[in-house]
Amino acid sequence: MKIKIPGHWPTSKKSWAMIALLFLLFTLLPSLAMAEEAPTLSSGDTAWMLTATALVLFMTIPGLALFYAGMVRSKNVLSVLMQCFAITSLMTILWTVYGYSIAFGGDGPYWGGLSKMFLAGVGVDTLSGTIPETVFMTFQMTFAIITPALMVGAFAERMKFSTMMVFMTIWVTIVYAPVCHWVWGGGGWLGSKGILDFAGGTVVHINAGMAGLVAAICLGKRKGYPTTAMPPHNLGYTLMGASMLWVGWFGFNAGSELAADGVAGMAMAVTQIATAAAALAWMSIEWVKHGKPSVLGIASGAVAGLVAITPASGAVGPMGAMAIGFASGFGCFFASTVIKRALGYDDSLDVFGIHAVGGIIGAILTGVFCAESLGGAGFGGDITSIGGQVAVQFTGVGATMIYTGVVSFIILKVLDGIMGLRVEEDAEAEGLDLAEHGERGYII
Repeated sequence: MKIKIPGHWPTSKKSWAMIALLFLLFTLLPSLAMAEEAPTLSSGDTAWMLTATALVLFMTIPGLALFYAGMVRSKNVLSVLMQCFAITSLMTILWTVYGYSIAFGGDGPYWGGLSKMFLAGVGVDTLSGTIPETVFMTFQMTFAIITPALMVGAFAERMKFSTMMVFMTIWVTIVYAPVCHWVWGGGGWLGSKGILDFAGGTVVHINAGMAGLVAAICLGKRKGYPTTAMPPHNLGYTLMGASMLWVGWFGFNAGSELAADGVAGMAMAVTQIATAAAALAWMSIEWVKHGKPSVLGIASGAVAGLVAITPASGAVGPMGAMAIGFASGFGCFFASTVIKRALGYDDSLDVFGIHAVGGIIGAILTGVFCAESLGGAGFGGDITSIGGQVAVQFTGVGATMIYTGVVSFIILKVLDGIMGLRVEEDAEAEGLDLAEHGERGYII
């Protein structure tokens, strides 16, 4: 059977011109629509991200530096302040030269390549979403600064300053930057699986906490630990530092939305709620156990809550945040006291007990409380159930702990053989302020 096509093909030049015009319109319309949807600079988002970047830097210097400085003995106060300050300077240069490129330079499952070494292509007019790429780069730089600085608390009062600087250089290159890409970089394998880590539960806290534990074990216990009393020398510094961390953390969590919007507002709210819940939880259990609530306890609890809400801050609601806060307060107290004593390692300022354990609690519970039925924002990627999300969260936690633990151990053992990890016994007894830096924190 023949099919008859009504009408006839146009033969005039005018008709062919109309067809050509229609063809061009249909060809160009999609590209014109895409051009209209291209991101443009938002002054509001940019202003917020400039503020958030300053807040995150404020977390390390002076926040973390004072938090740690108050907890060590007076003969080592300058050493931890110096380590935090030097790490801030060192990471800035490394991130500029190649760290940013490894983390965010391109797509790939394990690293971003070296196309943006020395910030190639990052200029005044280049954008990352709705903010200048220079702002995004600097914001991420502050994360690369605080992560290795967190480790200082694990080996405080006994590591050589020179070895510490070399260790941090290697560690941020082959541990931090790649793990950052896994989670947040284009095509990163954990991000592709749908992991929820809004502001750094795996990238920052589990990463630093696990490496800190390995460093503490490799260096060995401080001379006299645990039989000799080593009380904090200035808890006023510690509480001031914890307060600065609390305030700065709003930039850490709410800033990770990279925009001034409702998600950033919720991230700020849940950060406040979880931190308060954890501080009260730690204070309460200590009050019941020892009869008195301590300044060190409530400050440690607040930091535990800040750590735990970090991966969840863009995914959970207020009630989920409260649950995560209480869980981290109790869990980190248990890890920093019972588990630490049982295993006998000397993590000087409880980096593993607060940051790794708090990060693990937060990462896993993110998979639960992100569910819309529990007030959350929903699952990541193509995940459709709490079980599926929790499984991916466990994958991220496990992969980070294993990779960081093994690689950190190898780096430390190699450096121990080449230049030694630990100061001499006389230097440790004298204190690192004088032995390593030739200065005293206090002139009496």
